[in-house]
Amino acid sequence: MRTCDIVIIGGGPAGLAAAISAKENGIDDVLILERDKELGGILNQCIHNGFGLHTFKEELTGPEYASRFIAKTEELKIPYKLQTMVLDITADKIVTAMNKEEGLFQIQAKAVILAMGCRERSRGALNIPGYRPAGVYSAGTAQRLVNMEGFLPGREVVILGSGDIGLIMARRMTLEGAKVKVVAELMPYSGGLKRNIVQCLDDFGIPLKLSYTVVDIKGRERVEGITLAQVDGANKPIPGTEEFYSCDTLLLSVGLIPENELSRGMGVEISPITNGPVVNESLETNIEGVFACGNVLHVHDLVDYVSEEAKAAGKNAAAYVKHISKKEGTIIQVVPNDGVRYTVPSTICVVNMSEELIVRFRVGAVYRNAFISVYYDNERVIHRKRLVMAPGEMEEVKLKKEQLEQYPDIQKIMFQIEEK
Repeated sequence: MRTCDIVIIGGGPAGLAAAISAKENGIDDVLILERDKELGGILNQCIHNGFGLHTFKEELTGPEYASRFIAKTEELKIPYKLQTMVLDITADKIVTAMNKEEGLFQIQAKAVILAMGCRERSRGALNIPGYRPAGVYSAGTAQRLVNMEGFLPGREVVILGSGDIGLIMARRMTLEGAKVKVVAELMPYSGGLKRNIVQCLDDFGIPLKLSYTVVDIKGRERVEGITLAQVDGANKPIPGTEEFYSCDTLLLSVGLIPENELSRGMGVEISPITNGPVVNESLETNIEGVFACGNVLHVHDLVDYVSEEAKAAGKNAAAYVKHISKKEGTIIQVVPNDGVRYTVPSTICVVNMSEELIVRFRVGAVYRNAFISVYYDNERVIHRKRLVMAPGEMEEVKLKKEQLEQYPDIQKIMFQIEEK
């Protein structure tokens, strides 16, 4: 069995940024394991622009953004194995993987960075009645077919779900000559970025129907049409509100799930809200020396934030391998409250945090002219007004170590949304 200082699971934007950061922080023995035939992850099929505005201060396509990190990886001579499937990771960081060149092999790692990304929620999770005809695709599958395989899945399209991939595919299918008849969303608000609603739907005259869902799919061999119905406050279809749309394709953009089967197998604690690992201020899981970053941790809306988070994970993993000892200190619980669904991280030890720590979270509803408030125990220390907050856009607050050190007895930091 060979040994390695840091093994990174996944060669997408998170894995690449983490590897580069670990190398730049003094760890030479870094290895990336990627199951696809090339590095770059999901970015390879995201040929639209809008990437890199924070990281590079310019607008790039997905492949362009990925290529910059791949080029840096090559420049630093960071080794990677492609078409390599990781089968298991043990709690003592033995990674079992296989590929067709080496067969089954094991690596004893000093630290592991989980960067496996996320997957799409399937039709099976939706309980839509009807047969199983051809023409029902997840939005990400359709994106790959159009952008990488050169195959147009259909000509008349209905999209269920207004997540960013669904919105982007509404525009993409339109540009390829298909007719997108409607985008339906179960919730009373869109799950995507506001800019995507404007650029992908409004600019092309595609209607968005909120509080609607698909209640029937017509067709045996191929989709012939779907029926939408309005839903009530409990998300149950309201009788008499049904609308039929003839179409040959239904795209599903109904949520992303962090890919954490390996994490669960090794005993990593998983948050029931994010479906990702519970981490501390160093992005370290409950298993010492195992770190997580990117969409495997929680679903991001911007890849720039993925890279930023992964950079921190790589730096912290490097410190762990170099035995930069963690100091003993009080563990502060980070608690999401009224209107805040979750926070990353979930705990903070002030003596081990960097000078500035970014806490990211999502709200549970749409808020207008409301405040993000942060409490140190019962004292409100941050009260910031936001014109609009929505579940589709991630929020962040920066906590300063210098300020936290002035509260030595603090036990919890609470995040909540307040109307005034």
